[in-house]
Amino acid sequence: MRETFADDLRALHNKLIEMGRLTEVALQQAIESFQTQNKKLAMAVIDGDGSIDKLEEEVNDFALWLIAKQQPVATDLRRIVAAIKIASDIERIADFAVNIAKACIRIGGQPFVIDIRPFVLMHRLATDMVSTVIAAYDQEDVSLAAQIADMDHQVDEQYGELMKSLLEMEKTDKEALAQMNVLALVARYMERTADHATNIAEHLIYLVKGKHYDLND
Repeated sequence: MRETFADDLRALHNKLIEMGRLTEVALQQAIESFQTQNKKLAMAVIDGDGSIDKLEEEVNDFALWLIAKQQPVATDLRRIVAAIKIASDIERIADFAVNIAKACIRIGGQPFVIDIRPFVLMHRLATDMVSTVIAAYDQEDVSLAAQIADMDHQVDEQYGELMKSLLEMEKTDKEALAQMNVLALVARYMERTADHATNIAEHLIYLVKGKHYDLND
């Protein structure tokens, strides 16, 4: 029975890793579609979101089934509860990738009114956070997860600078206001991606150590 339960926990783990990998790809494709104004690629991100949603449902259903069937205690219960929470955060990150892809479509191939290189750099850092925290979860590496805090602070700083630039530009170029609003949303999606990656790191630390840590302190 114990070996079967261990196999089930590994299957649950693998579903989460698959969710994470698909979401990493979605994030990478989203920023590429945004940067190059590639509507076809943007649509691929939007269409692919259903697979990630389905995996989240499978994780939740499987986790609840394990709780009912095995009545796990201590570490095993933390592992299952953490899986449910992490799946939710990954799904939200995937939604942000979709939102960035939709922003590409909304801009509609118009020239950017501002240098978007800072957006790309911020997005890369947020995506690196997701890659790092998924690897940390896969390896149950608390020290790797702890690095997420510094990365999150960098994203927050970049977000602040981007919003400052957009607000300054708003004062001088009213005609570009519609696109600036879309760009502000894109920056927000990136900042929220980093927040959810931080949540995952906190869930992992709780899983391993059995204590709650706030990495934003």
